[in-house]
Amino acid sequence: MARLLIFAETRAGCITRLSLEVLSRCREIARERRGSTIAAAIVSDNPPAYFEELARYGAEEVFAVTDTVFASPPRTPQGAPLTAALAGIIEQAVPDVVVLPSGETVKEILGALAVRISAPALPDVSSFNVLDGVVEAQRPVFTAGFIAHVRAKGAPVLVSLRAGSYAASENPAPSPLRVRNVPFAFDAKVSGKTLRKVVTAASGGIDLSEASVVVAAGRGVRNKKGKRLIEELAALLGAAIGASRGAIETGLFPPSSLIGQTGKTVSPDVYIAIGISGALQHVAGMSGSRTVIAINKDADAPVFRHATYGIAGDLYEVLPAFIEALKQKGSMVNSV
Repeated sequence: MARLLIFAETRAGCITRLSLEVLSRCREIARERRGSTIAAAIVSDNPPAYFEELARYGAEEVFAVTDTVFASPPRTPQGAPLTAALAGIIEQAVPDVVVLPSGETVKEILGALAVRISAPALPDVSSFNVLDGVVEAQRPVFTAGFIAHVRAKGAPVLVSLRAGSYAASENPAPSPLRVRNVPFAFDAKVSGKTLRKVVTAASGGIDLSEASVVVAAGRGVRNKKGKRLIEELAALLGAAIGASRGAIETGLFPPSSLIGQTGKTVSPDVYIAIGISGALQHVAGMSGSRTVIAINKDADAPVFRHATYGIAGDLYEVLPAFIEALKQKGSMVNSV
């Protein structure tokens, strides 16, 4: 029996997909260990907007913090107020385990939150379970080349979960959602920091972390013609555009599109790697992808070891044919 609290991160008016993956996994654990309860922490300028979705995915109770400091887009740095808000929620909820989505925001605050509430933390795990008050988890290390088996006990234990580790699935709780409002006050002037500009990834308006399809460019995309092919393919598929470090170093793609150990971690349904060799640093950021399609003229490129489907060929020959086939398929569907 355990009391599980998940942090439901929101972005652009939606609960992130990774947060729903976290909630779905906690629902599985609660079902396996009867008597366990599931609560969600929501921090927003309008928490009620998210209650229905949280209930659909299995939350039994919501601890809500309401403040304009958490408006979207943010007007002030979010690290300090979010840490304070979650600490207040944890104090009221008294959970055994707190599970957070391992995105950029959580990576920023997890250490500070653990220190603030004097709790052990297991960051960036790929799987976890709760057994007799002990959290056992697997954590990729050394650019996902090895898996570390880790465990922690305490009240609570903080766990952050990598994207794509579990599927998000609706599973409503049997009883109506209970809502508890948590008092919160934060003076932005105290932090001494000012948010001047929010920079978003140039990925066709689609958030890389949330995208169900990602088209990723590597160093093999060596000129503006290649970039245009990437953009056209992404537009046809409704995909976000990512890049390896090699592609970014060419200047064709912005640093905000970096996927890999030092960039974003993605877990789309379909990941199309174009002109990417498959270095471990890049694979660490896309290993959670469900289907990987690799296009590379080097038939021995390491990326093919991670691919569901592979095409050994020059992208400047393969992509035009691929794009034309997609256009023809679209025309056939529209004519029916």
